[in-house]
Amino acid sequence: MSLHSEPTPNIQNNVNDKSVEQPDSALCSSMKNWQMPDTLVIIFFVAFAAMLLTYLVPIGSFDTQEILYQSDGVSKTRSVVDPSSFQYQLDEQGEPQIQPVGLFEGDEGVGFFNFAFEGLTSGSKWGTAIGVIMFMLVIGGAFGIVTESGTIDNAIIRLIDKTRGNESLFIPVLFTLFSLGGAVFGMGEEAIAFAIIICPLMIRLGFDGITTVMVTYVATQIGFASSWMNPFSVAIAQGIAGVPVLSGAGVRGMMWAGFTLMGILFTMRYGARIRREPSSSYSYESDSYFREHQSNASLDSRFNLGDKLVLLTILLTVIWVIWGVVAHAWFIPQIASQFFTMGIIVGVIAVLFKLNGMTINRVATSFKQGAATMLEPAMLVGCASGILILLGGGDPTTPSVLNTLLSGAGGIIGELPGAFSAWFMLVFQSVFNFFVTSGSGQAALTMPLMAPLADIVGVSRQVAVLAFQLGDGFTNVIVPTSASLMATLGVCRVDWGVWIKFIWRFLLALFIVSSVLVIASHYLGWH
Repeated sequence: MSLHSEPTPNIQNNVNDKSVEQPDSALCSSMKNWQMPDTLVIIFFVAFAAMLLTYLVPIGSFDTQEILYQSDGVSKTRSVVDPSSFQYQLDEQGEPQIQPVGLFEGDEGVGFFNFAFEGLTSGSKWGTAIGVIMFMLVIGGAFGIVTESGTIDNAIIRLIDKTRGNESLFIPVLFTLFSLGGAVFGMGEEAIAFAIIICPLMIRLGFDGITTVMVTYVATQIGFASSWMNPFSVAIAQGIAGVPVLSGAGVRGMMWAGFTLMGILFTMRYGARIRREPSSSYSYESDSYFREHQSNASLDSRFNLGDKLVLLTILLTVIWVIWGVVAHAWFIPQIASQFFTMGIIVGVIAVLFKLNGMTINRVATSFKQGAATMLEPAMLVGCASGILILLGGGDPTTPSVLNTLLSGAGGIIGELPGAFSAWFMLVFQSVFNFFVTSGSGQAALTMPLMAPLADIVGVSRQVAVLAFQLGDGFTNVIVPTSASLMATLGVCRVDWGVWIKFIWRFLLALFIVSSVLVIASHYLGWH
């Protein structure tokens, strides 16, 4: 009996051990292998869900009404949704009508498998998909020439070299520069390359890897979120929402300055503490790699008259575009033309001064490469517009599933105070950014819904755009689905878990200030 009684517990223990270890091992393995679906994958399944909704949700429509408002002392009118006018489209039996979408549709109809093409070709040069897409390609090409000239890279490297020995200016100047990059041309991924250069220097000066992430990537996202002119975020959102592009630049300019100052002060305070007590750094252990590989080599960079002319051209273009929008109501076509002209002038300067060995052919190539970087967000804008088409389009007077959904959402949110509705939009955009970190992609997905919803609940579309840009931009500093964030943390050797322990307080402060701004903008009637 002992031959059976003794081995049995051991066999049972082994079985139990395997039953515990195998699931854990499989779970860990699956977690390591799991990846957040690509934005295009998410859009595809959202489109599929939209198609299913057409089999379940009846179609309906609104009436519109003309409202009178004041702008710059001038009385103007605007057509908006009348939230009390919603009515279902009825069938022959007097029941709410269902209008299901098939897999394929002919005779100019829209089916599920042609939603992408229909979305990409929808609209006109004045907005919606095709206008926004072409705007993005031209802007991307223009800044591709600027990037290829090397002026931006060399200006930052030269700044790093000049501020050594005067570290009190290092953080505020560098933070402001990267914030401007995020505000003016949507700088984000470019921060990765600069972090590689800057991180060893920051640690050499007594700071740490986290400070590097703050002055590079986080600074770009603060500029991105509070921008007055970012062509890849606020401009696209305003265009989709039907708000004059780059309107409200004065208010947003002050907002950018305030958020940038907030980031500078937070970073300087943390940096000063790290210099006093290096061991208090959240990334002290991982920074050991850079401390062990420190170099005394100086940073040399080219910065000649050509570089100064390139920066001057960019500055004058920004001023010129803002003036045109304010004084002459320039829209997407005119703004794209000005930035295209900027790209040509920068290309000529780069060739004449042989910046980075630029030639006429390289100017053309860099324009194409810059435009190519915008193909992905352009596809997202087009496919997301296709979702809107599957739901019946954005015309409130045409019976559609979207109008029914908006009426239902408006019925729920409309019971809340307007200020809370505006704040809820901020929360929604912040959460949604976990799934779609592309600013242009998120604008294309959410603004067609948020803009008419804002009309229904009594929130101005300008405030809805504000809620979008703040919610979309700031959460980029924490969501693990942001490739730029994870790459910047990687080159600075900062673990994401360590980063969360550090950044959550600052993110909470950003969210609180954002909430105050959105609610205050609503109460002040910002249009």
